[in-house]
Amino acid sequence: MNEKQIAAEYAVDYVEDGMIVGLGTGSTVAFMLNKLSQRVKTGLTIKAVSTSAATTKLATTLGIKISKLNEIDEIDLTIDGADEVDENLNGIKGGGGALLYEKIVASISKKNIWIVDSKKLVKTLGKFPLPVEVVQYGSNHLFKEFEKKGYKPGFRNVGKNRFITDSNNYIIDLRMDRIEDPSVLDIKLKSYPGVVETGLFYNVADLVLAGIGDSVKVINKKKREQT
Repeated sequence: MNEKQIAAEYAVDYVEDGMIVGLGTGSTVAFMLNKLSQRVKTGLTIKAVSTSAATTKLATTLGIKISKLNEIDEIDLTIDGADEVDENLNGIKGGGGALLYEKIVASISKKNIWIVDSKKLVKTLGKFPLPVEVVQYGSNHLFKEFEKKGYKPGFRNVGKNRFITDSNNYIIDLRMDRIEDPSVLDIKLKSYPGVVETGLFYNVADLVLAGIGDSVKVINKKKREQT
């Protein structure tokens, strides 16, 4: 069992009967969905909302019924992955292209848990390319502006075509190398007309479950304690 799977399966223990659960997106979340589906099949009753078409498809295949977000008042718990997490539990997300929906779901969740492997834990964000979701209209001009700022932008592609998000937008990945203040950069990027959302998630995660070897490190935001 790899580190992703260890963290993902551990996270399912936080899901309680009757909860409304937000389901993230990505390869680590896929492990979580498989484990969650086992509990559902043995009697766990939950409502679930999804952060992407890919997650909806997988969850439905596994027997987890997906509810519409607009029919939900509040989410009890959201479990999602992350591409990088720093010591203050700030993160970069969006490697799977679902950053907009992930941030919306996280914003109405009482508790957010991120599941990662040990390679995702960093002292400072930025080595992982920062996803920025942008509308298609005028996106080339945004790209040029990012180039001028030295952000080393690159349009995300699938084969020869540009990747298109579930909201019909493009993603421009920025190779920043080092992000000292995620909140400042997030606000700055959103000031550009055409930027929909960034992959900078700060003051979001309440708990990070990191698979390290064959065990799980629990990192709590409030107490900064590791067990």
